[in-house]
Amino acid sequence: MERLILFVYQNRAFFTFLLLEFFCAWLIVENNAYQGTKFFNSSNGLVAGVNNFSQSVRDYFQLTEVNRLLAEENASLRETLEKQNRLEYPLNVKPPADSTLGKHFEFVSAKVVNNHVDLVKNFITIDKGSDSGIEPGMAVISSMGVVGKVKLVSRNYGVVTSILHIDVMVSAVLKRTEHFGTVQWDGTNPDLVEFKYIPRHVNPVIGDTVITSGYNAIFPQGIMIGVIDEVKLNDEALFYDLKVKLSQDFRKLSYVNVVKNYWQPEQDSLEQIMIKQ
Repeated sequence: MERLILFVYQNRAFFTFLLLEFFCAWLIVENNAYQGTKFFNSSNGLVAGVNNFSQSVRDYFQLTEVNRLLAEENASLRETLEKQNRLEYPLNVKPPADSTLGKHFEFVSAKVVNNHVDLVKNFITIDKGSDSGIEPGMAVISSMGVVGKVKLVSRNYGVVTSILHIDVMVSAVLKRTEHFGTVQWDGTNPDLVEFKYIPRHVNPVIGDTVITSGYNAIFPQGIMIGVIDEVKLNDEALFYDLKVKLSQDFRKLSYVNVVKNYWQPEQDSLEQIMIKQ
């Protein structure tokens, strides 16, 4: 404190000069309409700029929470839409109390905490596990499309084998022609997957949409996978060589929805009985 007082005392002439300068500027602004208007307009612009900057900083640090809320809202909307399509009732009409139609799909929002795209067997770690009802075998999707399947779970985390995994196969449909095949990654480009088993009499074109078929009990029908990016057909080949550009950029994956299919055990058990006969 003594040093501060000594510093002010030693530089008293400079501080007196600054004080007089500010006093003169105040007199000019206070007693001249033009200068006063310019000063207050400039000060208001400066304050507005500072406020905008500070608000932008606050918004940036709130992005994580905003994205989480949007992901949860998206999961809720997916579940509402799926339920509405299944029950075939208008949104404002309550279904009968004795309806035998049980719950089919449920969507659980989760945050991606680890993600790989540079391996041949890529995996994703999410922040939801068995405590949230997540189980191995469940489908994982995003707002953009198919992501993968749950492989392992702990209480608070789950590991997902992404579609960028050479062993993961997804039943898919060429939306325009309704011909179905299998989507599988070849381990090279993380933006493209192969679409197999489309016969040569079909006429796929670049830009055609590829979606999930719903033929297994994992992925709901109609989930976006991507669009045809490359079409090849060898002279004696039975099937096309098709490349699909994924709708989801896995380098930008932040939030996903885990799909619980409550009818999957019933379907699986019935199909196993048929296979054993």
